[in-house]
Amino acid sequence: MKALVWHAKRDVRVDTVDDPKIEQPNDAIIKVTSSGICGSDLHLYEVMAPFLDKGDILGHEPMGTVVEVGPQAGKLKVGDRVVVPFNISCGTCWMCGQGLQSQCETTQVRDQGYGAALFGYTKLYGQVPGGQAEYLRVPQAQYGPIVVPEGPPDDRYVYLSDVLPTAWQAVRYADIPPGGSVVVLGLGPIGDMSARVARHQGAGTVIGVDLVPERLARAKARGIDTIDLNAAGDDLADAVRELTGGRGPDAVIDAVGMEAHGSPAAKFAQTMAGVMPDAVSRWLMERAGVDRLAALHTAIDLVRRGGTVSIIGVYGGMADPMPMMTLFDKQVQVRMGQANVRRWVDEILPLLTDDDPLGVDDFATHRVPLDKAPQAYESFQEKRDGVVKVLLKP
Repeated sequence: MKALVWHAKRDVRVDTVDDPKIEQPNDAIIKVTSSGICGSDLHLYEVMAPFLDKGDILGHEPMGTVVEVGPQAGKLKVGDRVVVPFNISCGTCWMCGQGLQSQCETTQVRDQGYGAALFGYTKLYGQVPGGQAEYLRVPQAQYGPIVVPEGPPDDRYVYLSDVLPTAWQAVRYADIPPGGSVVVLGLGPIGDMSARVARHQGAGTVIGVDLVPERLARAKARGIDTIDLNAAGDDLADAVRELTGGRGPDAVIDAVGMEAHGSPAAKFAQTMAGVMPDAVSRWLMERAGVDRLAALHTAIDLVRRGGTVSIIGVYGGMADPMPMMTLFDKQVQVRMGQANVRRWVDEILPLLTDDDPLGVDDFATHRVPLDKAPQAYESFQEKRDGVVKVLLKP
């Protein structure tokens, strides 16, 4: 089959690889019909090279049709149309029972000290082949795959794999009071959808902050207040407070993570990690401050006293400095973590109707064949051509 394969930093290629096979009784094989490129895929493209091997298949936002099932794949059957959550969870362990599927005790990557295995996402999360491919092996198929109706195009459902539940969790964790205010930092796919979800869930003031004109325009078209970071500069806090009664928003969602602008020392550390031998790079990233924390520090600065910061952007460093005095003094609550996809699906599915209140049908800005994936990664990384969300079509 054809699959998008990692070769080196900023070097991904569509190669011919072996077709996946049933390996465990509760596996299934799907023929992929759509697979998204996620903002966190850019971390693999740019920063996380020490945790990847040449030949790793990327991608964690797939959907498709079941073509083979193992004998313990539950009710799943050949011909089912399914969306595959990015985290691999069993549904029966204690963590899954708490709605923490991203911490599943059955698939936890214990040798790395990390949570549930993820599709297409480094040695840290199990090195499971991903879904930017023609076919995908799905472990824990008795629980993970979400069966969706035939008929509507893939765009209606594919975002259940990651974008929708991740944005939904970001907003829930933000704990915005009814009619309250929230600032969303970063209007990439997750930030854009978080702003839409916050509005849908009853926030009175939703402010999106970004520096890419196309992203700001998309959010504004959905009724979101926007602030251009290029124009606001050092006056961002004043601009936000002017829109939030002078005290700041009830919540801030950091949908940026380690790709934030600023933090030149951390940018240097990231660059150095990319050119050192893998063993040294892994040590640096696991033990040193390599994140560019501009977005997180901005979130802490903007949020009102007693408010909440919800972190959904991905960070990678283990010893990055945190402004603990400010967090304590402002009595800020901080919530974060990988989305627990299955926890939120039942709440989201009723919204994927013909009315399309979250705008999923036209959420993708680019739909490209799988063989154009390397160019799509490059455009997404460089924020060219109005790229916000790419769907690959194998």
